[in-house]
Amino acid sequence: MIEKIGTNAGKVWTQLDEVGRQNIKDVKKTTKLTDKDLYAAIGWLAREGKIFVEEVEKDVFISLK
Repeated sequence: MIEKIGTNAGKVWTQLDEVGRQNIKDVKKTTKLTDKDLYAAIGWLAREGKIFVEEVEKDVFISLK
């Protein structure tokens, strides 16, 4: 399970590196991850201090630090 989360974190990181700041809905759509897998990957990246998470109105955006 840890390996899968790390792999998915890599997918999210790559997407953000290529496109830049995105809302979570768009990241989910482009990476084709389930909610559970996406949020585990975001948690992994956040714990490592690699992403910035911000809430704007009712949308949540993530970007690389």
